[in-house]
Amino acid sequence: MKSTTRRNFLQSVSGAVVALPWLESVGNAAGNSTVARRMVHYYVPIGVVRRGFFPGEADHVIPKGNLGNFFRSLGKQDPEFSVRPLEHLTPTLEPLTPLLDKVNLITGMDRTFQQGTDVHAQCASCYLSSAKPYTVKGSAWPIDRTLDHVVADHAGEQTPFSTLEFSCNSHRDNKESIHFDNISWYGTGHLAPSVRDPGKMYDRLFGTSQAARSGDVTDLVLEDAKSLKRELSYADGQKFAEYFDALRTIEMQMNRLQKMKKELATVDFPEPPETYLPRGEYIRLMGDLMIVALQTGLTNVATFMIGPERWDTPFMFDSLFDKPRSHHQMSHNQTKFIDDLLRVDRFHMEQYFYILNRMNSIQEADGSSLLDNSLVTYGSGLGDGATHQYNDLPIVMAGGGDRVKSGQHINMPEGTPLADLWLTQAQLMGIEMDDFADSRGVIDSLMA
Repeated sequence: MKSTTRRNFLQSVSGAVVALPWLESVGNAAGNSTVARRMVHYYVPIGVVRRGFFPGEADHVIPKGNLGNFFRSLGKQDPEFSVRPLEHLTPTLEPLTPLLDKVNLITGMDRTFQQGTDVHAQCASCYLSSAKPYTVKGSAWPIDRTLDHVVADHAGEQTPFSTLEFSCNSHRDNKESIHFDNISWYGTGHLAPSVRDPGKMYDRLFGTSQAARSGDVTDLVLEDAKSLKRELSYADGQKFAEYFDALRTIEMQMNRLQKMKKELATVDFPEPPETYLPRGEYIRLMGDLMIVALQTGLTNVATFMIGPERWDTPFMFDSLFDKPRSHHQMSHNQTKFIDDLLRVDRFHMEQYFYILNRMNSIQEADGSSLLDNSLVTYGSGLGDGATHQYNDLPIVMAGGGDRVKSGQHINMPEGTPLADLWLTQAQLMGIEMDDFADSRGVIDSLMA
């Protein structure tokens, strides 16, 4: 199958559709090898343990109390602007070492807490909008249109999905409001709901009613796939096979987790059965689905919540603990659970690295990688999970290729709004705009 568009698809007689990655054999025939720019936001709830994440804080006293918006008067990050080579990573950041030259650590970014709403709900729901406090009418939260949708107006015009919203919250017990489990908003009061179920996301990307009745999507299109493969070069044939192997692996993993969920439902647990699903497998499966969507041009903009804010239902952090644990509950006794919390922070960073590494291995039309053509940001709405501080947020930005200066630790001056980074990213995505939310300007140190 050849197409004059950048995206190409395979469709079986049963109606199942599978999007294809860029293939040189097909792309050249179409005369179009334009590489799209992508943007991903990987959101971590509950903040981090500062001593493990921030350079120079390993020996600092563990903070106590709910400090809200306090300034860096406790000897945290240097309040002055500085740019240093990112040469030595802290224990939490250490998993990023193989991609050191493609990441930037950005410290000193602040948000302002608007009094009157829960600290966790606001830090998640307002993370990508950063509206000026008390300026949004009709909402107790300073929620405005989020960055992903602003960028998608430009970067998502030609994609089947302008944005995709992923959540790795496997639970059905809705213990909190929508503000705790979503970071993407079309506008004030208009949520872009995240998808938690891998099966539902897979069906959204590839499924049809016929496919649901007939079996796995990859089975339905294999004959057409074999026909196309005969027309491809050797390199494209290898890439094609790797892509279909990845889809098959996703299907097998979904089936495995679904079977596990059914078996767990028959056991009398004090928590919901979803509590016992292996956390890493679940997150990586959702990550693989997001990568496929970006690779095939189904979307150029995605948000990826690693978990919900506060939500005390525990998770099974596979390889870390022998029973499910609540990240939020541990964060309120950081002194007692410091080692366990550090392990959770590193675990979340390992999943972020998994996504980056997979994206870095996928070649694009111009020879660059999917990561080179994407801005993939790790971040949280809290600077510390114990104190609920809104300043000095933990931020890592990866990718960007030759548009971004990488391998740096950029420490912004005290009081720099997080929206400065969002404005910078919008411009890196090719959007001509001079301000976003409460921004004051772009971060020049990121611009190549």
